[in-house]
Amino acid sequence: MNNIFRLSTLALVIALAACSPAENAPSDVTENKLNKDTQNQIAPTAAIDVSKDYHSYANPDEVLVTHLNLDLSADFTVKKLTGSVQVTVKRQKENADELILDTRDLAILSVTSSGEDVPFDLKAADENLGAALHITLPKGAETVTINYETSPAASGAQWLTPAQTAGKKHPFLFTQAQAVHARSFIPLQDSPQVRVTYTATIRTPKELLAVMSASNDPDTERDGVYEFNMPQPIPSYLIALAIGDLQFKSMGERTGVYAEPSILDSAAAEFEDTESMLIATENKYGPYSWDRYDLLILPPSFPFGGMENPRLSFITPTVIAGDKSLVSLIAHELAHSWSGNTVTNATWRDLWLNEGFTTYLTYRIMEMIYGEDRYNMEAVLGYQDLQADIESLEPADQILAIDLRGRNPDDVFSNIPYEKGALFLREIEQKIGRDNFDKFLLSYFERFSFKSITTDEFIAYLDETLLQQYADKLDKSRINAWIFEPGIPEGAPVPESDAFVKVDNSREQWLAGNSRANDIETKDWTVHQWLYFLNNMPERLDEKQLAELDAAFSLTKSKNNEIAHSWLMIAVTNEYKPAYERLYSFLTSIGRNKLVKPLYRELSKTPDGKAFAKKAFEEAKPGYHPLTVSANEGYVE
Repeated sequence: MNNIFRLSTLALVIALAACSPAENAPSDVTENKLNKDTQNQIAPTAAIDVSKDYHSYANPDEVLVTHLNLDLSADFTVKKLTGSVQVTVKRQKENADELILDTRDLAILSVTSSGEDVPFDLKAADENLGAALHITLPKGAETVTINYETSPAASGAQWLTPAQTAGKKHPFLFTQAQAVHARSFIPLQDSPQVRVTYTATIRTPKELLAVMSASNDPDTERDGVYEFNMPQPIPSYLIALAIGDLQFKSMGERTGVYAEPSILDSAAAEFEDTESMLIATENKYGPYSWDRYDLLILPPSFPFGGMENPRLSFITPTVIAGDKSLVSLIAHELAHSWSGNTVTNATWRDLWLNEGFTTYLTYRIMEMIYGEDRYNMEAVLGYQDLQADIESLEPADQILAIDLRGRNPDDVFSNIPYEKGALFLREIEQKIGRDNFDKFLLSYFERFSFKSITTDEFIAYLDETLLQQYADKLDKSRINAWIFEPGIPEGAPVPESDAFVKVDNSREQWLAGNSRANDIETKDWTVHQWLYFLNNMPERLDEKQLAELDAAFSLTKSKNNEIAHSWLMIAVTNEYKPAYERLYSFLTSIGRNKLVKPLYRELSKTPDGKAFAKKAFEEAKPGYHPLTVSANEGYVE
């Protein structure tokens, strides 16, 4: 496995202080739900073992899974995947005779090796971690085959009826494995420490197409049997499958988009710059390692903006705005091809190594393709998102190397690993110079290519490289403060944008009553300026002000989902009822947590708002992803 470095004294003190996690820190994935019964819970005074994945039962230090061979049939009638996975193992210890896999709500039908039954024991389930599957390995066996079927309520799979799709004619299935949901559709060592190659045979109704985070052939025959190969070793959370009425359209030599026919052309037009993004990123940070980079546009119930499944990023349709204003999401998922997929966090404590680096790269890609003004505007909006989370999160959840022991690993998802991580890297860039930092990133991606690393290994690499090369510019205690202390260190970079100056002035003049909304010159405003205009409104506006804004700019009718979200948040806070019909439609037609969760949270603050939220939630729930349900059901109870 990985070489593990000891925590510095400061890091250890901070890590110990972080062992009492906030119970209600916000997240775009799910609410924090402390699980007091989990066998992985550690007393707050216990030092964290930075090499241990506290969210997996697996024993890769004794028996390591290296390859999976899947053979699964999708039954849309009973909403189950049924079949087998053949697991190839490598004994790390000579006399190891037990393989432990992670599962969640799986029915294990049998386990065999060389055609013979093998003893197994499926342990009692834990709320956060699922159930450990203990398999007795025959002497000398290099493979075992687990025959199983999934639950219709698998946390990592969503089965959609035809009515819940764009085309309304065929059903749809997609999986979402991050953070620990792969175990709900495959029994495996579900830890980012464990990297596997995989092959798969997926059997579907003949009118549907299956695609995976693997080699996809755009010209494959639709015959109901599809073969896949992923030759590069990936962590389990990047294994992904989708089945639906999908068509393909090329966007470049190595890029294309899969989508339902009704949205295929609009998606390809919106994301046509993907090939340019790929080329620019390669030129700056080294060769793309995954052959093709295609996009899959999912139904609107997808709980995330995007998921960086290698070779085939899964994308929400909510970013198809018609003007490329929200394509930073594509840059983000593409950037994961370097930071996250090629160099991966070893545990969920280390998520910032994925998301902080990727968010930094996202800003850089956007600058290379769309210019410095776009870069600056998006950086300012990201910084404001970070500030909002710091105000709402407990100190322990503001730490990059967060302690998640005894908690659901989905709790790690906030703006801390994303925006704070990116801001940390931006500070290093500014201290040593952009060209020098780019050289460091190139060497970093090469050094840890196809490896999963811990925060402490990253710090050790900084010790060997930048801290020696730029001893006069970088300070170890400052780096430890960024990683192991809450908040933003004093003197950190603060992004600025000249494009927002006139927006501030227009807002201030209107709020002071010196101008009317109709007088504000918005003709040349970008979506980012609109978001900045709305997001920085005072918390309370009166009915007259709200009506004036709505009449002048048709905000309630906005077709841009991000602008609509910002306006609806203002409407809910101020109980602006003319927007509530749109609010109801918004909540019942979109499952992306970034867009719906803040609205549910705000609605829940008043009795009338909670009643409204409950009605919308109950209507939307059958079409929401399980992660969206779990993230929001607490607001309507």
